[in-house]
Amino acid sequence: MTTASAPADVIRSARHGDVQCITIANPPVNAISSAVRRGLKAAIEAADADACVKAIVIVGEGANFVAGADIREFGQAPQPPSLPEVCNRIEACGKPVIAAIRGAALGGGLEIALAAHYRVALHDAKLGLPEVQLGLMPGAGGTVRAPRLVGAQAALDLTLSGRHAKAKEALSLGLVDELAAGEDAQAAGLAYAGKLLAQGAGVRRTRDAQGLADRAVAQAAIDAAKADTAKKSRGLFSPMKIVEAVQAALDKSFDEAIKLEREAFLACIDSPQRAGLIHAFFAEREVAKVPEAKAAQPRKLESVGIVGGGTMGAGIAVSALDAGFPVVMVERDTISIDRGRANVEKVYDGLVAKGRMTPEAKATVMARYTGSTDYAAFADVDLVIEAVFEDIEVKKGVFKELDRVCKPGAVLATNTSYLDIDAIAASTSRPQDVIGLHFFSPANIMKLLEIVVPAKVSADVVATAFVLAKRMKKVAVRAGVCDGFIGNRILAVYRQAADHILEDGASPYEIDAAVRGFGYPMGPFQVSDLAGGDIGWATRKRKAATRDPNARYVEVADRICERSWFGQKTGRGYYLYPQGARAGQEDPEVLAIVDAERQKKGVTPRPFSADEIMRRYMAAMVNEGAKVVAEGIALRPLDVDATFLYGYGFPRHRGGPMKYADTVGLPRILEDIRAFAKDDPLFWKPAPLLEKLVAEGKDFSSLNQPQG
Repeated sequence: MTTASAPADVIRSARHGDVQCITIANPPVNAISSAVRRGLKAAIEAADADACVKAIVIVGEGANFVAGADIREFGQAPQPPSLPEVCNRIEACGKPVIAAIRGAALGGGLEIALAAHYRVALHDAKLGLPEVQLGLMPGAGGTVRAPRLVGAQAALDLTLSGRHAKAKEALSLGLVDELAAGEDAQAAGLAYAGKLLAQGAGVRRTRDAQGLADRAVAQAAIDAAKADTAKKSRGLFSPMKIVEAVQAALDKSFDEAIKLEREAFLACIDSPQRAGLIHAFFAEREVAKVPEAKAAQPRKLESVGIVGGGTMGAGIAVSALDAGFPVVMVERDTISIDRGRANVEKVYDGLVAKGRMTPEAKATVMARYTGSTDYAAFADVDLVIEAVFEDIEVKKGVFKELDRVCKPGAVLATNTSYLDIDAIAASTSRPQDVIGLHFFSPANIMKLLEIVVPAKVSADVVATAFVLAKRMKKVAVRAGVCDGFIGNRILAVYRQAADHILEDGASPYEIDAAVRGFGYPMGPFQVSDLAGGDIGWATRKRKAATRDPNARYVEVADRICERSWFGQKTGRGYYLYPQGARAGQEDPEVLAIVDAERQKKGVTPRPFSADEIMRRYMAAMVNEGAKVVAEGIALRPLDVDATFLYGYGFPRHRGGPMKYADTVGLPRILEDIRAFAKDDPLFWKPAPLLEKLVAEGKDFSSLNQPQG
């Protein structure tokens, strides 16, 4: 057996009889660094030139094949050889090349496997081309080789969704040739190579595969994908580039299609959307790095209690059950606890009905659920989450009970959207154990979890909350205590800006359309109708006594709520929802209410362009975001970005409100705020941090220093 090493030992090459095994070893996931590309190309060339070698196996060290590009090299100048050169050299090899795939073969990792002549996968393999999720597209032959191998429809599904195909599906698609048992990819690759050599199998290049042979079928799939992408991509750049690249794979020669794909890939690299999506990718990873996680070890976390079985409590229960925890739910009486259990089961029954869960799997999950009407059922749980009505006195009463029955060291959490968690903690004898866990509805679906850190909480409780979030597969953002924390505090301000625009002349429907045009799935008035107008109304009434009498206050929402028009649940709000329709219709009566309010205030309505609507909407969001960062409510601007990306539908390709502000330039944002302040200096007061950054020629990203 001969052995050779490549740069930095990220490539190892060893001969086993007449088969050369090339191992990619770039932990933790064998990402494609410049050293990997150099070493892999050199190892292929050496094996191709070695007369003793009859076949070549490419394998990843450990639990993965190759999980894509090396994120440590993002933003750096590319070093030769490029990945297309490496893939083309693999495919051009004069001896059979086998990719032996265990675990992830994603992005460029799958492109390497596609360039091989044969593919064998272990049962834990997952194959995908997820570049679209970063505003990119395959750039090393993925849109040209995949359609030739599996046809245009399957290739477009993988590249436009960015999803992962598991081993059995990959085999059925023709993405791999054979499945192998066990966990040893090298052994599987060597065994398959031996089998191929025994059969006299030669080189079989993917470029010559016939997946596009039926031109009419391929064109129909491309046309369908083009129509669907135009409808769904909401202005995203890379999805249509992917469709165009697959069209080129059908229309052009292989070499010409590869060249066109690379040009499209480089255009995606230069797109601002790519910068926004890369920022979102990193922000999701950075938000978990908090000082408390470095300062303390988390507490034991093996069981979860939940107070309240309504929509929110049931959603949290499902999240906890899905994470593998035993769950104890307490409600005030038997009818309520029966309803709570029904709310939990309803989620799983939906999954069973859709074929996404078996009845047996549901029974196994529900066996970990216990309902009770007695707080004493929480005696042994490690963490309790209160999810009752948003009233501080009600919540204080719950916490007094938890203080009485929970064991020493149990974490006591409140799921509040706005309320003062320091005051809730003060109602117990153990404020060091009390933390905020603000889930977003529906809690079993929404990814955001605001972890709200009151003054007296212990660091290990904060660390425990982040462990819970990770097990629940949530994106957790650390927030300080203030009215609304990060997200709802900022939401209250840009929603006010929307109300001002409404009273000044735009209809709610024009504002919603502008916000959707920016990339949100819904506008603010649609969101209000979905959430329930009564929720915002209750908050406004709660804050009425402390509202600045000089501040502008738009009463349109109050007039609508006074009619008991609370949105979808009542059949009308800002929109009409006839016969329980999900999509709202414009309502002339709402426009009449708006007109009456304008007349009462002496406002002469004026037209607003979509651009002006969004400049005001975003300036309000960014300005309040700057205040939240300056006050330490958010640790960094990227925490604000993650909050809005995962909890408020902010368009991912724009990276979040603070990244968006950096993209358009902070001087322009500040200039807008100062211009708007001429009419309303109280509302449009520039954040001192924004003024400081502009004066120093800096942006928000300069404040995104690593924590913890």
